[in-house]
Amino acid sequence: MVYRKNIKEKFALVSVFNKNKLRFLCSNLTKNNYKLMSSGSTGDKIRSMGFECVDISKVTKFKEMFDGRVKTLNPLIYSSLLYLRDNENHKKQFLSLKIPQIDIVIVNLYPFKKYDKIKNINKVIEMIDIGGPSLLRAASKNFKFVTPIIDTKDYVKLINNIRKNDGNTDIFFRRKMAYKVFEETSKYDKLISKWFNGIKK
Repeated sequence: MVYRKNIKEKFALVSVFNKNKLRFLCSNLTKNNYKLMSSGSTGDKIRSMGFECVDISKVTKFKEMFDGRVKTLNPLIYSSLLYLRDNENHKKQFLSLKIPQIDIVIVNLYPFKKYDKIKNINKVIEMIDIGGPSLLRAASKNFKFVTPIIDTKDYVKLINNIRKNDGNTDIFFRRKMAYKVFEETSKYDKLISKWFNGIKK
């Protein structure tokens, strides 16, 4: 799959554990001319609801591995998230990759807090989200151009902001969402570090 005019197309990368409000999200994003990209169970769910969705593995040419432990951790995805749209050198490098431009990243994390009290250490470890925080942090670092969304409660705000700004989001909204990402991922990491510290030898 080659994306020759990728900069003119708008993509939203959606990878969510909590699939509540997913139909609302996908319906309104597509109405505002966003194409959807996802992986794993989220992509399957989106397609089952009747929406077109590009699988990340088709963009990266790299299949999901290790029971889904490695899905989105790929330099092509992070190239799309981190390149500076107003830097001509960055733009040329990005165009040479022939991949979609991701403008919105919507991720909610594995619910580690719901599992950190169970005795099966292996099950708890599988609830440590790696790809989710990485995607959100990359999008947040590039908030000048990319919109990060970590909370399902912000879906309506996202759609309203897109409508208000003729299909895009404004810098104030993106910065607010970036702040929320770093605040929430910081809390998430603290929960995980506390759990590790409490493991009995």
